[in-house]
Amino acid sequence: MKLYTIGFTQKSAREFFNKIKNNNIDLLIDIRLNNVSQLAGFAKGKDLEYFLKEICNCEYSHDDVFAPTKVLLDNYRANKVSWKEYENVFAQIMASRQIEERFKKLYKNYENVCLLCTEPTAEQCHRRLVAEYLKKHVENIEIIHI
Repeated sequence: MKLYTIGFTQKSAREFFNKIKNNNIDLLIDIRLNNVSQLAGFAKGKDLEYFLKEICNCEYSHDDVFAPTKVLLDNYRANKVSWKEYENVFAQIMASRQIEERFKKLYKNYENVCLLCTEPTAEQCHRRLVAEYLKKHVENIEIIHI
């Protein structure tokens, strides 16, 4: 399985949907804690689900089991925890939630899955951490950041 990651900020709708379409993504998993923010524009939950189906023939799932807790996210944004501390705490959260079991149960039958979050790049985004965690715990995953 190819496991892609993408952030929607700093991308036009055209660029975003072309990346999904050109990589033959068959399922996009929205791993944001909040997928209904007015600031999300074209990436707002129900709108995104519609656009993905119509433009890319891609299924959509919002699954916040792959998201950080609100407390962790708020603490990171307020500079109360460093990125390294965030990574460590989030790793514990993913392990306690057994996200690999949920992923294998719900998403194993797809070939090209994409994790969606907000950040424009994956370096300091939880989608990279989720992808790397899944690669360690689920067989045959190739990570591609788009």
